[in-house]
Amino acid sequence: MKRTPKSRPEPGSLLAFGAHPDDIEFGCGGVIAVEAQAGRRVHLVICSRGEAGTCGTPRQRVAEAKSAAKRLGATIEFIELDGDALLEVRAAHAVKLARILRRERPAIVLAPSPVENQHPDHFRLGRLVRDAARLARYGGLAPLRKLAAHAVDHLLYYAVTPEAEPHDVTPVLVDVSAPKALAAWRACMEAHASQMQVRNYAELQLTRARMWGLRAGVGHAIALFPNDPLVVQSLSSVARAARRF
Repeated sequence: MKRTPKSRPEPGSLLAFGAHPDDIEFGCGGVIAVEAQAGRRVHLVICSRGEAGTCGTPRQRVAEAKSAAKRLGATIEFIELDGDALLEVRAAHAVKLARILRRERPAIVLAPSPVENQHPDHFRLGRLVRDAARLARYGGLAPLRKLAAHAVDHLLYYAVTPEAEPHDVTPVLVDVSAPKALAAWRACMEAHASQMQVRNYAELQLTRARMWGLRAGVGHAIALFPNDPLVVQSLSSVARAARRF
């Protein structure tokens, strides 16, 4: 009797949060490209319109972010919290983000790292997403009762700048050196033309990824920092270590 080959299960969706219209693209755009190209559904949530930025109007920056998301193969939405450079850590904000988590029901969540030595909106959003991931699990939370509780599999932090990389957490290195993924990452960063006037951020981030890649023996890699220890079903699911002993 001939057996029908089993289809591969569809990977759980990925939800990425950014404080500003370009944070995700510069901080972990290569990861977004890799996951989207592998068939994972990816949704981006941007928590301001870059109103306080030196270059680019909010309207321009929103348009750039939409263009960048299209190049990555992701969907995107913008939400209102306190506004650019005014973000505060509030329970109401965590509940609002938890509502998005329950609505989207992602397997993986990416957020800016909670390290303080960076733009204050970045680390505050990282803390809010961490709180939201917990609140999304609590079935009895009154403001969220209309949506079923949801627990994410992984909360991983990305660092927009080198200073934002946690020094007390061993990173997970994601190989982003496939030509198609690398091209999509560069394209999405260059879509933020208003910010590229300030500095060549695309080259800066690609150079950071090249350094991580050299350490890991691949072309380019992006470091993500787990909020909690990772659990695997078998050691066979672990690709390899970055260091070649």
